[in-house]
Amino acid sequence: MQAFAQVVAEPDDRGGTRLAVLRGESPLLLRRTGGRTPGEVTVHLVGGAAGPLRGDDLRLEITVAAGATLTVRSVAAQLALPGRPAPPSRLTIKASVAGTLRWLPEPLIAAAGCDHHAQTVVAVAEGGTLLWRDDLVCGRHAEPSGNVRMDTTIRYAGRTLYRHTLAVGPQADGWDGAAVLGGGRAVGTLVAVPGLPNTLQASSSAALMPLAGPGMLATAVGADIRQVQAALDPLCEPEPAARQPLAA
Repeated sequence: MQAFAQVVAEPDDRGGTRLAVLRGESPLLLRRTGGRTPGEVTVHLVGGAAGPLRGDDLRLEITVAAGATLTVRSVAAQLALPGRPAPPSRLTIKASVAGTLRWLPEPLIAAAGCDHHAQTVVAVAEGGTLLWRDDLVCGRHAEPSGNVRMDTTIRYAGRTLYRHTLAVGPQADGWDGAAVLGGGRAVGTLVAVPGLPNTLQASSSAALMPLAGPGMLATAVGADIRQVQAALDPLCEPEPAARQPLAA
């Protein structure tokens, strides 16, 4: 399956944000759902089909113009599934940010037998604001992790600010999780430009690090996604609302 989705957010003439483009194809369906403030627009990704499955090629493009504020969430976790013998499933995300973008989807779950590659490239213009969250769960309940490779590059004012690759699964290290997770089953990363509204309570499983430029990186590892959410959720919302634990 091939699918393309696109969202373009621009400022309107009343000081708010309008969606100049909002289009999607199953399973990348986009729905406008509101916003935290009058000047902000929130869009949710809605899974219109199971997957991604092996062989799927999914592409998402996001553009946020100067003066616009966009939050992108998802209604449920993304579940990477094995499917028929085929090349790895792929999700390619390209974002251009001159205004404010908050990317806060639910976690990606690497089901046993999956083979999935997620590639993200974000270009933030000087003066732009970014909050980029990625959470990964290594397998559903009581099952080994499938193969997932996540490549993320974030640039600010034309210079690379953050570049990271994480690979989990049997093809990565011969067991059901990534060696760098130290036996953890869930991991989350949060990149914030120029900074974060709150501070992280540092621990043996969570850390906050400055980037070589305007920005901060927060990471958390846990035995399950609830530990990761407990560490990173307060950094995403000034007053985080209560949320239900993810049923993997």
